[in-house]
Amino acid sequence: MRLRLIAFALAALLAPSLHADQQPLYGPQLEGFDYPYTLQHYRFESQGASLEMGYMDVAAGGRANGHTVVLLHGKNFCAATWEATIKVLSDAGYRVIAPDQVGFCTSSKPEHYQYSFQQLANNTHNLLLELGIKDAIVLGHSTGGMLAARYALLYPEETERLLLVNPIGLEDWKALGVPYRSVDEWFAREVKLNVDSIREYERKTYYSGRWAPAYERWVTMLAGLNQGPGHNVVAWNSALIYDMIFTQPVYYEFGNIKVPTLLLIGTADTTAIGSDVAPPEVKARLGHYDVLGKQASQRIPGATLVEFPGLGHAPQMEEPKRFHKAVLDWLGQPATPPTKQE
Repeated sequence: MRLRLIAFALAALLAPSLHADQQPLYGPQLEGFDYPYTLQHYRFESQGASLEMGYMDVAAGGRANGHTVVLLHGKNFCAATWEATIKVLSDAGYRVIAPDQVGFCTSSKPEHYQYSFQQLANNTHNLLLELGIKDAIVLGHSTGGMLAARYALLYPEETERLLLVNPIGLEDWKALGVPYRSVDEWFAREVKLNVDSIREYERKTYYSGRWAPAYERWVTMLAGLNQGPGHNVVAWNSALIYDMIFTQPVYYEFGNIKVPTLLLIGTADTTAIGSDVAPPEVKARLGHYDVLGKQASQRIPGATLVEFPGLGHAPQMEEPKRFHKAVLDWLGQPATPPTKQE
């Protein structure tokens, strides 16, 4: 594995290259893909390895309001996919930090890593301390929503507010009957990904059968990373991360969240990890975000729910103006500390 990683890194120097079908390929840390703002790297030691996290640190473009928003990406997304949100928040006076988590995008893909949401939250917290940020508004999408919730649970005194955009993990799939996949089985699935399978999955699951040209860039990004010179190590880390997502629900701890929370839910989303291998009667019960959003808002003390009827997994991409208005409107209101629900 170590020799393969060295070979991948050397091959990445040639990225981006092209497939026969002219799809671009990117290096194991997404080398060759252009980020919308200056990409920096935070270097640190974790679990006996020297690692780095890519991140963007964007200053307030308008009159600075003294607040920082940390944007946490989803499983099939990267910090770069927050491009439009970064601009809106920066223009509104916020400093914006958008990191790529270890195992994703422009960050390290370790040969061995014990993935947990606690570990990723700790990595993110240490990055913020390195940048001199003691308090932050944390906004997470999809898997980043699970991470954002865990971050708020671990660091409530340093989390000003919490925003969750179609977070996965609003239900416990394994408890509902989804069969367990081993890491090796996840790996066998991930090495087969290609641009067409990624596009079809996202079209069907994220966007209720709809598609827009603007989404294509992010499909190309993910496919180019998965099929590039880091193919195996990218797929292996992806498999480890899927195991983390499936086996580490944060759902049961929603009642312990102590910070003001906004849920932003596209109601047509059907994302549910493992639904593709679930028995039909189990699959039919999974991924109903029109119900899950309401249930989560009742479990999180004092949470505010904003629904986007008919939108899917990424309302910030489907209807960005509407999404950003909801975010800025809520952030512009005085924060009310939640009271624990009985």
